[in-house]
Amino acid sequence: MPTVRYATSPLLASRTPPWRVKFMIGGIGLGFAVLIGRAAWIQIVHNDFYLQQGASRYERRIELQANRGRILDRNGELLASSVPAPSLWAIPKDLEASDADLRKLARLLGMPVADLKKRLGSNPNFVWLRRKVEDGVAQQVAALKIKGVYELREARRQYPEGESAAHIVGFTNIEDEGQEGVELAYQKQLAGRDGSRHVIKDRLGRPVESVGDMVPAVDGQSIRLAIDAKVQFYAYQRIRDAVLQHKAKAGSVVVLDAVAGEVLALANVPSYTPDDRRNLTGAQLRNRALTDTFEPGSTMKPIVVSLALDTKRVRPDTLISTAPGRLTIDGSTISDSHAHGDLTVEQVIQKSSNVGTAKLALQMQPREMWEIFTAVGLGQKPQIGFPGAVTGRLRPYKSWRRIEQVTMSYGYGLSASLFQLAQAYTIFATDGELIPMTMLKRDGAADAGGARKAAQGGAGEGPRPVLAFKTAFRPGSEDEAMPQPLGEPTQVHGVRVITPDTARAVRKMLNLATLSGGTAPKAQTMGYSVGGKTGTAHKVEGRGYSGNKYRAWFVGIAPISKPRIVVAVMVDEPSNGVYYGGEVAAPVFSQVVQQTLHRLGVVPDMEVQSQILSNVAAEVESF
Repeated sequence: MPTVRYATSPLLASRTPPWRVKFMIGGIGLGFAVLIGRAAWIQIVHNDFYLQQGASRYERRIELQANRGRILDRNGELLASSVPAPSLWAIPKDLEASDADLRKLARLLGMPVADLKKRLGSNPNFVWLRRKVEDGVAQQVAALKIKGVYELREARRQYPEGESAAHIVGFTNIEDEGQEGVELAYQKQLAGRDGSRHVIKDRLGRPVESVGDMVPAVDGQSIRLAIDAKVQFYAYQRIRDAVLQHKAKAGSVVVLDAVAGEVLALANVPSYTPDDRRNLTGAQLRNRALTDTFEPGSTMKPIVVSLALDTKRVRPDTLISTAPGRLTIDGSTISDSHAHGDLTVEQVIQKSSNVGTAKLALQMQPREMWEIFTAVGLGQKPQIGFPGAVTGRLRPYKSWRRIEQVTMSYGYGLSASLFQLAQAYTIFATDGELIPMTMLKRDGAADAGGARKAAQGGAGEGPRPVLAFKTAFRPGSEDEAMPQPLGEPTQVHGVRVITPDTARAVRKMLNLATLSGGTAPKAQTMGYSVGGKTGTAHKVEGRGYSGNKYRAWFVGIAPISKPRIVVAVMVDEPSNGVYYGGEVAAPVFSQVVQQTLHRLGVVPDMEVQSQILSNVAAEVESF
């Protein structure tokens, strides 16, 4: 093998230029500087970011879901609670299912196969298949043993009272957030606050170790309403039956405790089932007692008479000429349903005379009428802490014409909700005070049953805070939710609108309206004296009034001897041949009053036998 002489190689024999050596050394030095700078950036300057990135590969944050608070009635009966429910989800990239399996899965989920495939194709890592399904559905899906389909337990809201209390309780969405009713109004208190904990997971995603401090979940408060579930159910049944009987479009009932200042019932038809809201319409969803306004008609007459009595313009026995049953003002004619001749002020209410009321109104200044209408809550939003309550319409008195002042005296030209009318009548149930109302149970008010259940959770749960009404909304303690002794509730005081003497005088007039010769004898209630006022009005359509569409209502109090409740009933568009408030709404009032007073333990103030004989005599007289 020949010897290689490197010195004779032209490449090795040539001298390397000095700049090349320096360039190479400088390049190597620059490379080391970059590496050192990068290391310093990662380990010193930006250390937190890379630690977080590393932790994200093995560390996970697990949310600890808070239990949503329950909604209870005044006696601790459940109106809304949360129960565990399975939710089905999938990892599409791991899915192993035949076409037959997909067809079976789609059938169980209640969706077309095409929709299921579209959902599975939307995200390769995670998709919801169906949330909060029935246990039976989840078990059947599990029996298919499809790889890539999993089950997760979530909380589903349930509503034991169903459609009877739907407009009060409301409902939540799929994320358990309140959308309507109490669920929406008290979302913050009911929801509580979710907690969290950090864990280290293995390669299969299983927690193996907790790291850091755990933030515990804070369960939501339970809300204790003033509503009585039994009274609510009675009211709903009665108005539902009336709507069916009279082939009406809708109906509402409001029941108020005029002593305690509490809403005992608020029912509407049509309604819906909160647990199943498929095909839900706006007509079903509307809480008509609070959201719908209408011209209150003759129910305004007692308020106008109260003003006339309070200002000493008339006495209950003052005679007013209503002959010949008509009165022309500024070219417009006002008529009574019948010509009555001379009527006392009491009889103006008993007979519901438009002419008599108009003559009283003409003695007053517009400002006086506007002030008393405002004082009883008309034209103002009811302060009950409930979504959807409306103000109604009451124009400034300076713009009233004479004819408008007169028509307003018997309920045309202004509007109010059924709830506003019911609250306005608390001035007659008390000694002239407008009583503030609440949807929450007041502390210290007596109830008909124990409330211990309101302070305790379900099976396996400890005591939970209950939100009740005090001077401000704040959680109560378990002691505050203990059963109250049965008896008279504490009288809640409001703003005085009329004098006690005037309130008592008008109560007598309202009672006369329900006796023989009045407009609402069908409002009489077995065992209890009652009083109230009917209303019947044409519905407004466009710029005028419909010729054959009416609203009928009745607002009254009971018992007259010692008032405890105010009940307001409205039936929208009765179309079975009868549409007067005394025929359509008054019987519902009678039934609701009897059941409610019995439920509250109010002792009857009338002898049943004599009342039966009186009713028979009235029936004979009507023939």
